[in-house]
Amino acid sequence: MPRCLNRNPRYSKHKASGQAVVTIDGRDFYLGPWNSKSSKAEYDRLIGQWLAAGRRLPASVAQDLSVAEVIERYLQFAKTYFRRPDGMPTSEVCLFKAALRPLNQLFGASSALEFGPLALDCCRQAMIQKNWSRSTINNHVTRVKAVFKWATAQQLIPPSVHQALATVSGLRQGRSQAKETEPVRPVADEIVEATLPHLTSIVAAMVQVQRLTGARPGEICSMRVGEIDRSGEVWSYRPASHKTAFRGHQRLVPIGPKAQAVLTPFLMKLDPQAYLFDPAAAMAEVRRRRSENRTTPINQGNRPGTNLKRRPKCLPGDHYNVAAYRHAIARACELAFPPPPDVFSEPLKAKAWRRDHRWNPHRLRHSAATEIRKRFGIEAAQQVLGHATLSATEIYAEQNAEAAQRIAAAIG
Repeated sequence: MPRCLNRNPRYSKHKASGQAVVTIDGRDFYLGPWNSKSSKAEYDRLIGQWLAAGRRLPASVAQDLSVAEVIERYLQFAKTYFRRPDGMPTSEVCLFKAALRPLNQLFGASSALEFGPLALDCCRQAMIQKNWSRSTINNHVTRVKAVFKWATAQQLIPPSVHQALATVSGLRQGRSQAKETEPVRPVADEIVEATLPHLTSIVAAMVQVQRLTGARPGEICSMRVGEIDRSGEVWSYRPASHKTAFRGHQRLVPIGPKAQAVLTPFLMKLDPQAYLFDPAAAMAEVRRRRSENRTTPINQGNRPGTNLKRRPKCLPGDHYNVAAYRHAIARACELAFPPPPDVFSEPLKAKAWRRDHRWNPHRLRHSAATEIRKRFGIEAAQQVLGHATLSATEIYAEQNAEAAQRIAAAIG
């Protein structure tokens, strides 16, 4: 049988001294007289600490760790921690890698015990020089603090390191050199309608359903047949995994008559685990359109299907992800709204034109939230969007200026 490599360090006897010894991570720890209760208790304590720290020595018994070693250990933990209920990793690991890259470049070889607020501020200045936005920098600095908080909980560093880093406050608007980003605005329905003809029928249906329900892009992409309850007048969609599932929150997306009419053709699949929106079917539709629009006669040139790669490196998945969904909309916007010749002559003019004629699926959620707030109030928008607090809904649903104007006209 193959040798088991995932075993604990052995309890051994040091013949020269007659003491019990265990070797962990290349270091010998003498436990006391061989085969005594005290030595076995000390062995159990060391092995317990070693296992709890992820088969590594904690800081109480290990040598001084560098910042790079702390980063390496945290990323190993993050790959197993940031996962959805179905086992798929979330995007948080990539965000942590981006946040820790400046830290590793500047202080990777330094001792983790010596990392303090001034060093963290130096990392933040490096992020500003990379032209990252203020909100992105604040989020990344919070992730750096989270790494040292985790290292403190694992007894890799003393608590004083994390306590000192907690004194570093976030950058304030207008009081830093970091650039500011414009808030995400709703997209006009006229712009969306002009884009739909340049999308496949599958992606167009995804856009329509998201605009009518206010669901997150990831919830639209991962819709399954068995997750939609069609027993009532208003259907209910309960996604198996969503953004706040790890907090124990329940998510319910109500589906009204208009969205039901869009979804009905996709609900003919018999498998309840089947995804509604299939990228392979969308690719087949694209090829069919190209074949119908070809100008070369069918008996000349390549026949349909003869110029496909026999072994393509990338095949369509069983469902869309948010990046593919966003990319399909971006291509449709380019076809629907070609830029005027002089639009890029002035930077401000080009920026305003892009804002009006380029949109992404996140703006559909903002459009739905703004409409719901305007017609039914912010509490209703909170329930439909699935937010735990009204402050989160405020980000998505713009205030109704018309109502404020009517009130001012009546009482002012």
